[in-house]
Amino acid sequence: MARASSNSRRNSVLRNIFHLCCLWICCFFQDTNAFQSPASIVSWRLTDDSHPHVVVTAGKRLGRNQEFKCAQSRLRMAAEENQWEEPFVPEQGGGGGNKNNNKSPKDDSFGGRFQRWWNSDEGRDDVRTYLISLSIALLLRFTIIEPRFIPSLSMYPTFDVGDQLAVEKVTKRLKPFYRQEVVVFNPPQSFRDILVDQYGQDGSRAREALIKRIVAIEGDEVEVKRGKLYVNGDQQDEPYTAEDANYEFGPVIVPSDCVLVLGDNRNHSLDGHIWGFLPNRNIIGRAVFVYWPPWRVGNSGMF
Repeated sequence: MARASSNSRRNSVLRNIFHLCCLWICCFFQDTNAFQSPASIVSWRLTDDSHPHVVVTAGKRLGRNQEFKCAQSRLRMAAEENQWEEPFVPEQGGGGGNKNNNKSPKDDSFGGRFQRWWNSDEGRDDVRTYLISLSIALLLRFTIIEPRFIPSLSMYPTFDVGDQLAVEKVTKRLKPFYRQEVVVFNPPQSFRDILVDQYGQDGSRAREALIKRIVAIEGDEVEVKRGKLYVNGDQQDEPYTAEDANYEFGPVIVPSDCVLVLGDNRNHSLDGHIWGFLPNRNIIGRAVFVYWPPWRVGNSGMF
């Protein structure tokens, strides 16, 4: 029993770690198999060899059959402790054939299994684990780091459609923003107006977060001419861009508490050269690395 108890505790720890990992990756993805009642394991019955029509508990069968070896299973533990959910009530008196058990038949429907799981110690442990895991995942999601999905080619070749990346939200409070950093932000009102009025897009889509690269910060003089970006009169080396810009922009001075952001795919990006400057308060966080798909994992071109 001590060995079985030790295995049970170890399995419980491993199950809790698995729940935490699942909740972190999927943000509370719930597998329906987790709600299968453990009662489906410990409520089996064994048939007596000498009287096949008589159903007996595993505890009685175990006493007559020493070959029943299951030291690490719930079945052995329940049999030794005689803790069946529906113990067999033997017939009283003689003759007359079989009599019905006074116990009502067990409900094997999903609702019944769920009710037994909910009332069990294992069910309470699982609920507590899920709640703790969910709280930790939400805390990380809203205060430290969050996942983002790339839906377009405006930042190609740094990001491709379908890339998933992590965005950290802590350092924006600790240090200023720098040129060439990739940031995720809530679009300003000027972007929303252009998207709705000129492109006929839905207002809800105009509120979706965007991802661009900072090319100029507060006080910089910025200009795009002959396809190249100039900041404070110096041509910028931009190996991460898809091609030279085919538009002219500036020169303009970036106002206080603002940055200018452009897409790496300069000619296919609705960015700051169209809708203007981005207030620092709109920035959600810095993109730190791509985590999916596996062959694109890394942070190349983000800094």
